[in-house]
Amino acid sequence: MLDRLFVYGTLMRGYDHPMARMLADNADYLGAASMPGRLYQVRHYPGLIEAAAASDLVFGDLFRLHRPAELLLQLDDYEGCGEGGDQPAPYRREVARVTLAGRAAEQVEAFVYIYNWDVAQLRRILSGRFADVVAAND
Repeated sequence: MLDRLFVYGTLMRGYDHPMARMLADNADYLGAASMPGRLYQVRHYPGLIEAAAASDLVFGDLFRLHRPAELLLQLDDYEGCGEGGDQPAPYRREVARVTLAGRAAEQVEAFVYIYNWDVAQLRRILSGRFADVVAAND
């Protein structure tokens, strides 16, 4: 089973959130990374959708999960796409190509949570960095 996870919001390092702490305690941080996509502010958290242009990038953190099957079940529930959740779920877990920072030639496959609902009324985070929104709200 694939054991890498790309996160771009409240699960990133440095966020004081119970699920971020759970991830940090049960995974190895592999480094800063990016992937093609567009980032939107959903509420106090972001949503990533597919890129519309080659310049659309989302920045986040890449982790290697210690027990991927177990952790992904917990994360699926947190992201609202676990069994028994609302349909359509707000997020769906997919495999994407992720580039590690400073290593443009090094792409790896990782799980990522893609936002699954309409973004027409949401504000786009043009920088692709959720931390920019958090800093602006502090």
